[in-house]
Amino acid sequence: MKTRHFDRLGNGGIDFTELGFGTAPLGNLYRAISDEDARRILDTAWEAGCRYFDTAPLYGLGLSETRLNPFLRGKKRDGYVLSSKVGRLLKVCPPEERTGIGKFFDTPTRREVYDYTYDGVMRSFEASLERLGVDRIDILYAHDLDVFNHGTQEALQARLDQLMSSGYYALLSLRDQGVIKAFGAGVNEWQPSQWLAERGDFDLFLLAGRYTLLEQEALQSFLPLCEKRGIGIVLGGPYNSGILATGARPGAYYNYSEAPQEILDKVARIEAVCRRHGVRLIEAALRFPLLHPRVMSVIPGGQAVEEARSNRAVYDAAIPGALWNELKAEGLMRADAPVG
Repeated sequence: MKTRHFDRLGNGGIDFTELGFGTAPLGNLYRAISDEDARRILDTAWEAGCRYFDTAPLYGLGLSETRLNPFLRGKKRDGYVLSSKVGRLLKVCPPEERTGIGKFFDTPTRREVYDYTYDGVMRSFEASLERLGVDRIDILYAHDLDVFNHGTQEALQARLDQLMSSGYYALLSLRDQGVIKAFGAGVNEWQPSQWLAERGDFDLFLLAGRYTLLEQEALQSFLPLCEKRGIGIVLGGPYNSGILATGARPGAYYNYSEAPQEILDKVARIEAVCRRHGVRLIEAALRFPLLHPRVMSVIPGGQAVEEARSNRAVYDAAIPGALWNELKAEGLMRADAPVG
């Protein structure tokens, strides 16, 4: 598998496999899976060549990190790249107060407490090290600093201000000491990512679903800023919650909800162009973000061995340049999207 070297600060950098693995599904997202199945999925991703694994305390309220623990044990630490997130602390609580009821299943009984302070970042980092069973994490992302999670722009701004006035200095300290190699934010929206990039010395942003075959608004200002500053992008959610994998079928998901008609219509048109070039929609969707020079890795997940195996097959598909040209000619892709 191809790799992309990222070294913004001259500290040796990070070698990303172009195809990484997002472990939210291993936190029993939407349905419970066994520890044995989770291990088989991770083994399959490794056999497929993935060497970048992203996790977070939120994913299964610690379950994703603890399932990575035995998988990573015994592997050479320099043989993989590992990222986790900060901004939430997990507190023991009564079962009825557990975070993620109806979203995460059969998880530890914990509730999230948002905390983007210096102390909160350090405590979250230490807890992740223990759950993962490792002595270092390569990348820390401040998690979910977006309106999607905090509800209003005012509430989000309060969290952004808390990070920049406090937790940001914990991230700087960890990077300066060499405890982590890079830090950034993992978010669902490009606008707060740009706000942070304009105010701090961020290395990487994990952008979920906001630079895809379906959406390229980040090209307006955020991605040009990343190019100017040497900031890297890890692209999560390349299928926009599913619709770019399933196609425009009834009940298809977009941004964690059923897709509205205008999205269904646009995806149907994109899919028709793909068919004319003998390409599956899912193949074009996975390849597209990697055409941008600042995208280091794309990280679809998987909740079954077959999904982890198919990620590699989709990644390996050949995409003719004429496909991108026709999508642009049909007005289905921004004219300034890099395609070669």
